[in-house]
Amino acid sequence: MFSMTNMTITIDILILMRTRYFVALLTLGALVVSSCGSSSSSGGDPNAKTPAEAYITPGPYSVGITTLTLERGPEVEVWYPAAEKSDATDTYDIRDFTPEAIRGLLTGDAPATFTVDAARDAKGADKKFPVVLFSHGASGVRVQSSFLTAHLASWGIVVIAPDHWSRDLPRALVGQTVGTSADTPADLFDALELVSATDSLKNMLDTNNIAIVGHSAGGGTALLASSDDRVDGYVSMASGDLRSADTASEMPNKPSFFIAGSLDQIVTVADRTRPAFEKAPSPSLLWVIDEVGHNGFDDFCTFGNGTGIIGVAEASGLGPLLAGNPSLRRLGEDGCIPPAADVQKAFPIIRHAVTAWLRNLFGIDKEPLGLLPETEGLSDAYELKVSTIESK
Repeated sequence: MFSMTNMTITIDILILMRTRYFVALLTLGALVVSSCGSSSSSGGDPNAKTPAEAYITPGPYSVGITTLTLERGPEVEVWYPAAEKSDATDTYDIRDFTPEAIRGLLTGDAPATFTVDAARDAKGADKKFPVVLFSHGASGVRVQSSFLTAHLASWGIVVIAPDHWSRDLPRALVGQTVGTSADTPADLFDALELVSATDSLKNMLDTNNIAIVGHSAGGGTALLASSDDRVDGYVSMASGDLRSADTASEMPNKPSFFIAGSLDQIVTVADRTRPAFEKAPSPSLLWVIDEVGHNGFDDFCTFGNGTGIIGVAEASGLGPLLAGNPSLRRLGEDGCIPPAADVQKAFPIIRHAVTAWLRNLFGIDKEPLGLLPETEGLSDAYELKVSTIESK
């Protein structure tokens, strides 16, 4: 699936004398040989200073976004490359993902919305694109990592994200979850089937190129789902081998990328992420970003004036209720409050790393661009340090 980038070289021959024509042909041949022998990739932002910054900025496509519903109830969000350029934006309010009784209590003025550059229900580009199935974490929602999912669409990837009723925020808050983690791969593939049957989207899907991206518990789903022959590889964010005893097995024999934060106390690098990387078959990549916690990989820390969903609740006078649920506070704050850095410093790193890895997996980029330890400028490219970069 790793294919050579097609290249077209055009030379206008202005002088038709035989000797100069011969020289022109020799020059053409040299250019072709040189291009074919190059180890550089044609992808990424042409204005990036180093390969480590190739996918920090949005890609060439404007982004469309739409919401579908599975027949059994869960909603599915889809981000995709749009046919036309647009300056539209799309905003979600995390309070809309809470049960009605709780929503009515969240009356404080703390920020609770997240906005991406995307046009709701825009026409999709007339082309086939690889597919990412995104799995959210515990007490998460399908749109929780829009900072990343919309970005992937701008670089030519269709992203499909269902709600997992076995662990999503509205059901977890009231103890009414449905099913178990073993059911979550079916959520992903049912969502894929739904989009494949949707007239406005089905012709955009290159179902020969599919990857899973999961955050936290979604990383466990990524391992489960990657046993499916349709899946080419997976990205595990702030996660590891979280499969339960009844679902655990050998690590999938697929390419993998484990990316985590050094401050994560929910799923620690030492106990979960590194052991999963070490068990995973080659090829596999491990990145650890300093000053980043568990919620550095979702949008939630941008809520509540930088204190996350907890800040939204406290602004509405619900602090005493949180005092009785310390585990919820711990999950909601990890990565949002000091010593964690502002997540806006982490987002560019995550956008670049995940986009670059997926584009290489799908064969869009011939070489991994700005990912490996020897990458030029990697140590100075970001505001935060990537303290661990290991590949095998």
